[in-house]
Amino acid sequence: MARFGPLPTSLLALSFLGLLLLCSPPETSAIKFSMSASRYPNAKCIWNSAHENQLVIVTANVGKGQNQRMDIEIVDSSSSKNVYLSKKGIKGETRLAITTHAEGEVGVCLKNYVEGDVSSDQASKLTRIVDLDVDIGADAVDYNAIANQESLSGLETEMRKIEGQLKEIIDEMNYLKNREERFTQTNISTNDRVQGFAWFTICALTALGVWQIFHLRAYFKRKYLID
Repeated sequence: MARFGPLPTSLLALSFLGLLLLCSPPETSAIKFSMSASRYPNAKCIWNSAHENQLVIVTANVGKGQNQRMDIEIVDSSSSKNVYLSKKGIKGETRLAITTHAEGEVGVCLKNYVEGDVSSDQASKLTRIVDLDVDIGADAVDYNAIANQESLSGLETEMRKIEGQLKEIIDEMNYLKNREERFTQTNISTNDRVQGFAWFTICALTALGVWQIFHLRAYFKRKYLID
């Protein structure tokens, strides 16, 4: 009977990475919705998580609409409140590319304005269809353009794409590791502070109790209740 030895470590590693690629969801967000127009519209923002220095490609396909102007702005949720792009009056298909400056969420904010001489009744009925696509990281890279530029074969292009996805997985794991270390340090620091406060409370209560004993003893001596 044939016996099979253990799989090589490198093969196991490749299998594990392949499983991660299959299980990891693509960092792509596609949504289609209708936006009402207004003289003073509120921004409708679509948020997606992104790491620092990641490529983000936003493709907005705006439907036709008379007496309407669609503005777009790309921001993030960091403490700096970065504004990457701001464009007014987008029509048809608009493709925008940015590179994130901070860890957090990237928001694509849209506003649909009413323009021209339009009555209130007509303005309340004005809407436009928006088809929004947000690609982040490896999904935002145009590998076909890279293949044409560098004369890569189909297999080489797929390997380049897998390489980008593996790099994203490694970056994600490093990010989770760093975040876990920060949480651990926070827990340790909080625990030390709680213990310090507990010891302070015990010492304060003990000192207060001793003071009360001596105070009452002196009081009773003054009243000749004890010797």
